[in-house]
Formats: sequence, C-alpha cells, structure tokens
Amino acid sequence: MSDPTSEMIINALPLPVLTIGPDERILRVNMAAEHFFDYSRRMMQRQRLRDIIPFSSPIIALVNEVRRRRASVSEYRVELASPRTGVERSVDVFATHLDDDLVVLMLQERTIADKMNRQLTHRGAARSMVALGAMLAHEIKNPLAGIRGAAQLLEQSAAEDDRLLTRLICDESDRIVRIVERMELFGDERPVERGPVNVHGVLDQVKRSAQSGFARHIRFVETYDPSLPPVLGNRDQLVQVILNLVKNAAEAIGADAVDGEIVLSTAFRTGLRLQVPGSRERVSLPIEVAVRDNGPGVSAELLPDLFDPFVTTKAQGSGLGLALVAKIVGDHGGIVECDPAPRRTAFRVLLPMSHARDGRESSAETE
Repeated sequence: MSDPTSEMIINALPLPVLTIGPDERILRVNMAAEHFFDYSRRMMQRQRLRDIIPFSSPIIALVNEVRRRRASVSEYRVELASPRTGVERSVDVFATHLDDDLVVLMLQERTIADKMNRQLTHRGAARSMVALGAMLAHEIKNPLAGIRGAAQLLEQSAAEDDRLLTRLICDESDRIVRIVERMELFGDERPVERGPVNVHGVLDQVKRSAQSGFARHIRFVETYDPSLPPVLGNRDQLVQVILNLVKNAAEAIGADAVDGEIVLSTAFRTGLRLQVPGSRERVSLPIEVAVRDNGPGVSAELLPDLFDPFVTTKAQGSGLGLALVAKIVGDHGGIVECDPAPRRTAFRVLLPMSHARDGRESSAETE
C-alpha cells in the first residue's frame, strides 16, 4: 500500500480510508479522510484513532474486534461525532485485518443513501395527498361556503358580543379554505413545461421578494458557483420551492432576531445518480441549491417526518409547505434534504442539469 500506484488508487476513492496500527496509531489516510475529519494527513498521522473520534465510539471496539478475530467486520448506522468540529454524522463502517496487525477502516456517510430512501418516502407521502386534496375540495369547500354565508347573515342582526363569534366563524372558515386550496396543488397532475432555467435568476427573484416583505430584517449572503449550468425545470415551480425554503428559514430565525442571516448557495456536485421511479433510467443530480439559516435548528424527533404533510412546529402552520417542496422537487427528478444543526440548518435541493437534444449542455435564458 506504500507504492505510488496504491497511494493513487486509495486517494481516488471517494470514501474515507484509514490504516490503523497495533497501538491505534493512524498510519495512513487518503484525501477523503482528510476532508471528512477536517485534519491534514500530517496532523492525523501524529494521532491515535481515539484522538479524532470519541473514546466511547463503537468504532474503537470494532477495530479491536477485527484485530481479535483477524477477519472483516462491518457495522451500519454508527453515530460518529468529531471532537474537533462537534458535527455528528451517521456512518457505515467497514473494517478488515491486514498483516502486521494492521486494520483498514473505510467509512461511508449515510447522508446520500438516506437522501435517496427518504426521497422515495417523500414522493409517496406527497402523492398520497392527491386524492385527499381532490376529495376535500369537493366535500369541504362547498359546505364551508354555506357556513360562512350563514354567519354573515347572523352578523347583521347579532349583538356586538355575538358579532365577535360570527366573525370568528368567518375567519376560521376562510382559514380552512386556504388549507384546502393548498392541498389542491398536490392534485394538479397536468404536465408542466420544463426547460433550461438559470437557478441564480430564481434565487435573485426570491431574495428580492423576501427582502421586500417577510425577511426585510434578515441579512442575505450569497455564495454562488458562477459557472453553474442551467437546471432542467419549470421556473415558476422552482421559485415556489426556494421561496418556501427561504420563508421557513426566516420564520425559524424569528421576527425579533437582530443577527438573522440566510445563506443562499449553489454548487456543482458530481457522483450522485438517482433511479427514476417506474423505469431503469438513472438521472445525474449535479446541481445543488442550498438555503441555510442561523436559527435554532430542527428537532431530531421531527426530522424523519419533516417533509410529510401536516408536520409542523408552527402554532399557525398547516404543515404543507415542505410537503409541497418535496412534491415539486420529486416531480423534477431531484432530491431535497435537511441537514439540521443549531445556527446552521441547511436545506439542500439537488437537481438535474439541462441538456440539449444532442446531449450537449444547454444554456438558460437570462432574466
């Protein structure tokens, strides 16, 4: 493993790989491990394994077991917290025994695998709203109109105290109608025209809209990849997705915050491909659009169901905003995922790149 060819092969791997000596000394690491642990190779080779992961981590016990059994051992969904950064990740760990009592560790972060699994769940949950939305539109909106009309008639002859009650009936009826109308969006299965979209134009429009209204008290930071190619999508729907995410970020920060900050970023990521449901086609999702806020974060209990309908922590929220985001992104063949952390919660949307009919990269229209 010390010859140049082996080193080149190990460094080409996208997963962190470490070679551990008998005394838990870190002997070799690849470039992915340097990035994963946020340590340079030279720094890591001066330390033991327990210096870069918590001493109570099951990974240390796993290394000892591999050494004792002199065999390969794997463990899945291991929670790994970095003493250096404090960031906690879920990883799959693969360990194997080599001569001279060496152990090779390979880590695979669960983020990508979970993104794909959760995305299929999000799509199913969102599409289950289609029939429900259509049923509610017919069975609820019409009776509500009658209830509201009756309350307005009563208001004309009611005493002042009773008018507060009739007004409450009207207001609550209107609120239910607004929820039903939002649910009707899930049932809209009409084909949407899609083409090359400049995602930076989408972000600029959302930013201007937010700064003139609900996010006027929040500072926006833009970190864009200027060479980003256009995405294949519908501009209006993508505006709705980003606007919902920015609105959620602003509400998480709060109306009274004096240091509120929302970071809008774009990046080109290679290597992620997702199979399209119902076919064998696999779509590349290289374009990442992220919305990050410095609010209090998302609770761990809420995270698994975050994109399901009616899941919300807001007193007046309907819990349909993120479900609609999941549906639109899913209809675009993309993935949406939340990376929760206090003061740096990020929602990331991964989208396909637009190509011309001859397979070449297409260009987006400028706004």
